[in-house]
Amino acid sequence: MISHPQVQDIRNHLAAQFNLPLEQIDSMMPSFIATLGKHMANLEQALQSGDAKLIGKVGHTIKGAFLNLGMSDCARIALTIEEKGRNGGGSMVEFHRLVDELRGHLSQLL
Repeated sequence: MISHPQVQDIRNHLAAQFNLPLEQIDSMMPSFIATLGKHMANLEQALQSGDAKLIGKVGHTIKGAFLNLGMSDCARIALTIEEKGRNGGGSMVEFHRLVDELRGHLSQLL
C-alpha cells in the first residue's frame, strides 16, 4: 500500500462509510488512484479543448469520485468547475487555476 496521509484518510473514509475491511480497501486502493488519474487526464483534455460545458461535465464526474473517496476539499473545487462549466460562467484562466489547484492537492497521490 502507498504510504501517504491522503491514502490513510481515504482508507479511513471507506472503512467508516462503507464498512469495508482494510485488507479489501488496500487491495482496491491502486484502482481508486488509477481512476483518479484517468479522471484528471480527462479534465486536462477537456481544459485543452476550451469547451466550458465539457469541462463542467468532466468536473461533475471527478466530483463524484472525490466524494466517494471522502476527498471533500477536492470535491468542492470540482463542484466549482462543474457549476462554472454548466453555467458558461468560467473563463479559461479560471478553469486553469482551478485545475492547477486540484493538481496541487493530488500531486503526492498521483
